[in-house]
Amino acid sequence: MRAKTPPRARLDVDERRRQLVALGSQLFSARTYDEVSIDELARAAGISKGLLYHYFPTKRDFYVATVRHAAKDLLDRSFLPSDMNPIERLQGGLDAFLDYVSEHGTAYISLLRSGIGADPEVARIVDETREAFSMRLIEGLGVDAPGPLVRVALRGWVGFVEAATVDWLSSGQAAKRESLRAIFVEVLFSTVQIAAAAK
Repeated sequence: MRAKTPPRARLDVDERRRQLVALGSQLFSARTYDEVSIDELARAAGISKGLLYHYFPTKRDFYVATVRHAAKDLLDRSFLPSDMNPIERLQGGLDAFLDYVSEHGTAYISLLRSGIGADPEVARIVDETREAFSMRLIEGLGVDAPGPLVRVALRGWVGFVEAATVDWLSSGQAAKRESLRAIFVEVLFSTVQIAAAAK
């Protein structure tokens, strides 16, 4: 009876994909989707273009994988324990978010402003990330059974934060980061208060 071979090959493939996604994340963080070529990605990875296509059939597939990785990384980095003071937790989460987008400014701006952001799969990842942030806000603010208006207001606040952050990054971070964060906090509480009181 032949001994079973352990599934090392599959693990190796998964590990290689993770390495390639990490590399792609670095390149897409520095330059836009259109500026990065498959040839460059393959050269940077030290593999042939054909082998890169073995792991990711198209450049779009590769990019989608890096966006999914970035979304998970952002959510992981901005997660803070639920037993923290709600204000400190919100401020800490915003600090982690601003740290992340500062490190990946080009990719963040490109994702929200360029055509690739309209790709259905990319848009779904972005929307799922926005929803995850909204749910964290609901939990962190201690809103009991939030109505649809509160949920809409929170999603609107997330959009406000994204637009303001893109402008802040595009301006070379001209405004003080602490002031920007303070505005985000004030607008959030005002938004939730107005939405909760509305009929």
